[in-house]
Amino acid sequence: MTIRTDWTRPEIAALFVLPFTELVFRAAEVHRAHHAADEIQLCTLLSIKTGGCPEDCGYCAQSVKADAGVEATKLMDVRSVLQAAAQAKDHGSQRFCMGAAWRNPKDRDMPALLEIVKGVRAMGLETCMTLGMLSPRQADQLAEAGLDYYNHNIDSSPEYYERAITTRMMQDRLDTLGEVRRAGIAVCSGGIVGMGETREDRVGFIHTLATLPRHPESVPVNALVPIRGTVLGDMLADTPLAKIDDIEFVRTVAVARITMPLSMVRLSAGRESMSEATQALCFLAGANSIFTGDKLLTAPNAGDDADGAMFARLGLTAMQGEEPMRAWAVEAAE
Repeated sequence: MTIRTDWTRPEIAALFVLPFTELVFRAAEVHRAHHAADEIQLCTLLSIKTGGCPEDCGYCAQSVKADAGVEATKLMDVRSVLQAAAQAKDHGSQRFCMGAAWRNPKDRDMPALLEIVKGVRAMGLETCMTLGMLSPRQADQLAEAGLDYYNHNIDSSPEYYERAITTRMMQDRLDTLGEVRRAGIAVCSGGIVGMGETREDRVGFIHTLATLPRHPESVPVNALVPIRGTVLGDMLADTPLAKIDDIEFVRTVAVARITMPLSMVRLSAGRESMSEATQALCFLAGANSIFTGDKLLTAPNAGDDADGAMFARLGLTAMQGEEPMRAWAVEAAE
């Protein structure tokens, strides 16, 4: 199958309006052509620096503009982060993701961050960080330390972006993704659905990622968790818009899979409120990665025990062996 980066918005919109069963069938075919159908990558996300972020992202409880009761903390010490990584590995995680509530990391923080990357990699875990915008030098430093993935979500369509965030532009996000790619770090970039956006915005979101010069190796798809005290949480709570329709969410996953065949498509925030049936449809439609554990940064998440029981019922197994990123690179080069 040819990996396309020239998708048009009308083509992506046409996928969204396919009969649901046809769309899921097509997505499953694409998925099985490139990935093991019954394997799910387990990832753990740890907030290594919480709260106090100067950005005004309307969905985020960690913004200084939010009144969600999240207290600002300092960067965790290296030993504590490595202990958490060891626990994640013991629970079956393959990738350890670390998030810091910054607009961008300060140079004084880099030595500790680089030590963390090296320590987590030494455990045999894939490493991923999300630290905000990066300078070229910071991207190079993280690459030299061995960082596998860098997460920087585009959040939504270019048109909707400014309604959710005003302290930076979509192009700032794309510039950071470009620096990450230039430095040789794999890209993790997705977004959030259920923020009150339209389907046209979801088309624009997928289109932006699917037309990058190289697709992100990981594409997290989040369902908004409306948190009281955040702009979007207060606006959407107790309204029909507070939760995206399950079928529409599965459609978004399926279209992401079809347009970005080699990417890991991850069910991220919002999964704790999804039924097992909805999650099963997402896996059928091509999702093959989840965050496991009890918390995602500051939001609740389905725990390890619940995920283990669900996997047993669905006949799914935790992904083992070769890093998907390396397999991606080999297949893309063929």
